[in-house]
Amino acid sequence: MITFWSAVVLLILGYFVYGLIVEKVFGVDNSKKTPAVRLQDGVDYVPMSSWRIFLIQFLNIAGLGPIFGAIAGAYWGPAAYLWIVFGTIFAGGVHDFFSGMMSARHDGKSVSELVGNYLGKFAYVTMVLFSIVLLVLVGVVFVKGPADLLHSLTPNWLSGFVKDNTLIWIALVFVYYFLATMLPIDVLIGRIYPLFGLLLFIMAVGLVGGIMLKGYPIPELTLQNLHPKHVAIFPFLFISIACGAISGFHSTQSPIMARCLKEEKYGRRIFYGAMVGEGIVALIWAMTAQTFFGSTEALAAAGTPAVVVHKASFGLLGTVGGILAVLGVIVCPITSGDTAFRSARLTIADCLNFSQKENLKRLCIAVPMFVIAIGLTFIDFNILWRYFAWSNQTLAMIVLWTGSAFLVHYNRSHWITTIPATFMSAVSVAYILQAKEGFKISADISNVIGIVFAIALFAAFMYKVSRKETRHVGSTSRIPVEQH
Repeated sequence: MITFWSAVVLLILGYFVYGLIVEKVFGVDNSKKTPAVRLQDGVDYVPMSSWRIFLIQFLNIAGLGPIFGAIAGAYWGPAAYLWIVFGTIFAGGVHDFFSGMMSARHDGKSVSELVGNYLGKFAYVTMVLFSIVLLVLVGVVFVKGPADLLHSLTPNWLSGFVKDNTLIWIALVFVYYFLATMLPIDVLIGRIYPLFGLLLFIMAVGLVGGIMLKGYPIPELTLQNLHPKHVAIFPFLFISIACGAISGFHSTQSPIMARCLKEEKYGRRIFYGAMVGEGIVALIWAMTAQTFFGSTEALAAAGTPAVVVHKASFGLLGTVGGILAVLGVIVCPITSGDTAFRSARLTIADCLNFSQKENLKRLCIAVPMFVIAIGLTFIDFNILWRYFAWSNQTLAMIVLWTGSAFLVHYNRSHWITTIPATFMSAVSVAYILQAKEGFKISADISNVIGIVFAIALFAAFMYKVSRKETRHVGSTSRIPVEQH
């Protein structure tokens, strides 16, 4: 119990202490007019109150990652708490803040545009393709996940027409995603997210309350690897937990809210604060998974993450509370899947310099994108999830390096982004080299290659810094360096 509550306190302190340091290093300037004020169009550039933007950002980023990922991370035992806490404070929060605030400084442009501006044309082209693929994968993953959970809560009322009602739920989720992608942001997303946020709050408080009231012994911190299959902590833990500590997917969502930000002073509250909120959600699920099932062996034997969510929710909260808790979990992927597709539309539009004010132009991008997404739903969920997890952390690595280039460009200390960027470089490369969906190279070799690769990137970056070449490394920039 001491470990869990200490972790919660550390996350909150991280927001007030380290978040303030990050804000000062970035150089927040409230005198600058934000894109929401300068470029208001009633569709994507819509000024909103800070509390509403925070809630939307929190729900945008809190998909299945901090739940399913945290449950997968719980296989390693309480050591998972360390990555959730310190990853959130020193990597995830920094990543989310910079992706949001850099976008706010550049007309609300998408992350691929930001990467191209600071890392060059090749990085831009690579990032456009990478981010669109990731966003569509996220959308598909976040269709199948909630559909499976909704299926677990409802009877098969159409058994005479379909084998199970999962297909019906998939269709309904897709319909909602299409509407959320097409409609102005304040028409659908801005209106229903407060209700979704309430469900998520009930889920989080309910799980902790159920464990406390029923007297479950909460595991205390140990650095011992408790994974039932003895899978190494590095790099697998850092990929599995993903969104609960740092997530490249978040950088695709932050620009959506950067287009609604009224003043820069709210950036820490919205971007860094939402990541801390997600870290707390991940912490709750990592703790719940370990505590409710009693051991990592029992947790692994319980079944898929969706089954774990169902068993823990109903076991701790009863029928009514369990339904509310599962609905809270369902909210997470749905409120990330809708904005994943929306962000993909904006990324493609930015790349093509294609205005999105008219309905027909939005349809020209949305329709082909959803046709591809529907086709991808027929691929095995576990395969989609593994590739999503790796591409997610690789994108985070790229965005952190972009943040370092941004800071050097403005003659500011770059270490708050360079250190986590170097670490995530080692994690991403080591993982894809040894994972079964990667190159299946032995851990001894792949880990060394990952570390050497990270050191090489760090050395190359420091060389650029020493020669002050990063100031105009993106001389082929597609967007202005800064807007005033």
